[in-house]
Amino acid sequence: MSVKFAVLGHGVVGSGVVELFYKNKESIEKRAGTEMDVKYILDLRDFPDSPYKDKFTKDFNDILNDDEVTAVAECMGGVEPAFTFVKACLERGKSVSTSNKELVAEKGDILLAAAKAHSCNFFFEASVGGAIPIIRPLHKCLAANDISAVAGILNGTTNFILTKMYKENMSFGDALALAQQLGYAEKDPTADIEGHDACRKICIISSLVFGKHVYPKSVFTKGISEISLDDVKNADSMGFAVKLIASVRRLDNGKILPAVMPMLVPYDNIISNVNDVFNAVTVDGDGIDKVMFYGRGAGKLPTASAVLGDVIDSVKHSVTVFSQSWESSDDDKFIEPVANFSARWYIRDSSGSRITDKVMTFAEASALGADSCIPVLE
Repeated sequence: MSVKFAVLGHGVVGSGVVELFYKNKESIEKRAGTEMDVKYILDLRDFPDSPYKDKFTKDFNDILNDDEVTAVAECMGGVEPAFTFVKACLERGKSVSTSNKELVAEKGDILLAAAKAHSCNFFFEASVGGAIPIIRPLHKCLAANDISAVAGILNGTTNFILTKMYKENMSFGDALALAQQLGYAEKDPTADIEGHDACRKICIISSLVFGKHVYPKSVFTKGISEISLDDVKNADSMGFAVKLIASVRRLDNGKILPAVMPMLVPYDNIISNVNDVFNAVTVDGDGIDKVMFYGRGAGKLPTASAVLGDVIDSVKHSVTVFSQSWESSDDDKFIEPVANFSARWYIRDSSGSRITDKVMTFAEASALGADSCIPVLE
């Protein structure tokens, strides 16, 4: 028996999924324990020169109504029509694997519930960290731990820009232009440089680790567009690297505090040496103390690798994986306001730059009225 799956979208990631599948088809089938093939590729565009041109369709219903298709790889991006298509597939019992971080961050609770109700799976390893395996370890390998915090670099574009500012004395604008020239940043880079991409990823991690859906609107998010070359140089002279850090931690009062913001990372912290487009995520747990996951956080084949890993898992699981789930949330009362975020702070004002001796809350540091105010990651 051969398992048939479909790919929604033939952009960078979708084309990578098809390319990597046929490149490694024999080994993928061995790991899945069955023969596999791509039956459909959904895209509104024409690809007359593609070696897989006979597999293309412009009608989603071809996939939805074909009982031979038992697994789907969603690589379209955005919330709609991806949400409508994915929900419909799950309600037909077709497992879905996605790289779509925006979809999971906004609608993950609904889609997980649909998968559970119809004995299939909604997998999203590729939505956080590209090729870095972080979702599966959080709910499988580290399941015996009480996880208290997760933090790291979850956006390769901003990390590339900050690396160029630090290593080559580039201004923010020049580093951004280079990132766009090299294809690391979009023509409209807002989602990356203002932290929205990292926010969606920490929402997914927070939801999975702490069991309730965390929406992007509930997470304080600040990007790197206000980081100056002076800040980067000052931080270096004090023994720190500036990084865009997405983090979540459980506080003593039981609430969680997710946030995305530039932070100063001391040079004795391994994350300070994660450069260019690479990502790194640290996880704190009572059994493991601290572990780190590191690798390429984006790119055609790295992301396709994660999507296909989930497709293989879909083929191997005939029932829902309940450990990869979380509850819906009607409000954000379980989330601590960012005003209570506590740290030492880098301050730059008319008197110069310094690191505060004492820990202050976000509200207290903001009240200082400094030209630049960045927390320190301890």
